[in-house]
Amino acid sequence: MQGVLSVVATPIGNLGDITLRALETLKKADVIFCEDTRVTAKLLARYEISKPLVRCDAHKEDAAAKKALELLIEGKRVVLVTDAGTPGISDPGARVVALARARGNRVEVIPGPSALTAALSIVGVPLSEFVFLGFLPHKKGRQTIFKEIAKEKRAVVFYESPHRIMKALESLVSTRREVVVCRELTKMYEEVLRGSPQEIIAGLKAKPGRARGEFVVVVH
Repeated sequence: MQGVLSVVATPIGNLGDITLRALETLKKADVIFCEDTRVTAKLLARYEISKPLVRCDAHKEDAAAKKALELLIEGKRVVLVTDAGTPGISDPGARVVALARARGNRVEVIPGPSALTAALSIVGVPLSEFVFLGFLPHKKGRQTIFKEIAKEKRAVVFYESPHRIMKALESLVSTRREVVVCRELTKMYEEVLRGSPQEIIAGLKAKPGRARGEFVVVVH
């Protein structure tokens, strides 16, 4: 009997956003591979689920993928999650899926929350086409990417951390394009800011602490 790898999307903020199918899959799992065992443990505790956890972050993905494959060979039900959202979308997971598929194991998706689609659904911008860049590089190639964004005719979407959001907005000033910034999606302080990069910078500076949390930036 071949094991099954289930790729499960988990809440991006509000723990109530998990799907019934995701909970059912987590309950049936033999082992759960996760980006951070502490984060996943909180989610499981909320729904009274107790399962073995194996760390699978960006630094340990190769080793975790080999371990997952061993368990699949034994016929185990393996679940893959990340801290928040859908695995493989600017999160670890691709290596685990690739090895499972290469061996012929069944890989199923349990769809659900994603910061990308959540943001795009509420920005109020026509988006029949867009370019998704994930997290931008910290240093090397960063300015080149902003030059490419300025030339891109389609909407551009990327993720940014609180440590670099201001610098990212400053780099967008020269593009002369409208920007929509979504922060703390699904959480208590969820907010959508829309305007020129300068206007959004001023808005974030106006309220201390407003530049915290994860950001989804849409360059329209």
